[in-house]
Amino acid sequence: MKKERKIWLVTTEHLEEGLWFRDDDDFKVGMNYVAVQVALSNVVVLVFILMSNHVHFVLYGTREEVVAFVNGYKMRYAKYLQRKYGVREFLRRNGVDIREIPEDEGEAVERAIAYVQMNCVAANICSHPTHYPWGCGQAFFHPAKAGGRPLGEISARAKRRMLHCAVELPGEWLLCEEGYVLPTSYLNVRYVEQLYRTPNRMNYFLHTSSKARKRVVSGETGLPSFRDQTILPAVPELCKTLFGKASFGELEREEQVELLRQLRFRFSSDVNQLARVTALTYAAAARLLEDSE
Repeated sequence: MKKERKIWLVTTEHLEEGLWFRDDDDFKVGMNYVAVQVALSNVVVLVFILMSNHVHFVLYGTREEVVAFVNGYKMRYAKYLQRKYGVREFLRRNGVDIREIPEDEGEAVERAIAYVQMNCVAANICSHPTHYPWGCGQAFFHPAKAGGRPLGEISARAKRRMLHCAVELPGEWLLCEEGYVLPTSYLNVRYVEQLYRTPNRMNYFLHTSSKARKRVVSGETGLPSFRDQTILPAVPELCKTLFGKASFGELEREEQVELLRQLRFRFSSDVNQLARVTALTYAAAARLLEDSE
């Protein structure tokens, strides 16, 4: 019996202790591995976003194909993390939620695509998905033709170095100046644009998505916060400056309380972000913050 191809919303669990992507180079590798998984599978990517401690996809394929796509992405990226940082099985226990999006249920697909794109806005990183580089917010209803260098013009050795793998990607796909394959090379942009029909209709769904509503209800100002990748290198610097110690793990409890207080004051960080950049659980970070008040 032939498996039915459907649209799926894929979300990895938010890592409580640590980050998927610690710097921009990690994000670039993550972007390229999306392209690699597309080349290796029959899955169609409609939209995706890479956040510091989790990722989202909207994919089209059979459930088996989608599971293989996500597991392959996690495995490939986990090997990269092991090579770079020496961490083993970092994503092994990082769970994945895969939910079918019923195409015949009103505007479910439009809402799911908007939900994924608005993650960066809900995190106070930027004011609109088009301003966030680690996803595909710039892919839709963009009047300017995407610029980049065709992969077919790049030597095999240079591609392996930039892509961190030897998988052969289509020669017409474009590599941007920043060093990753442009999502417009492999996304089904035409389907998404036809789904929304107009830029204004897409913007309506973006600004009425659950992520956007959560931001309004929580009373956030709309001012972008500092990214995790900006705060992460500041942690050991403050440890050294304030306490003469090399890392957060070497601090006494009272010193940890003061460091979190300093990070919140200097970067307007909330408890979720402080937990991520210090590799604490949410509960542990919340307890330390309570002691700082």
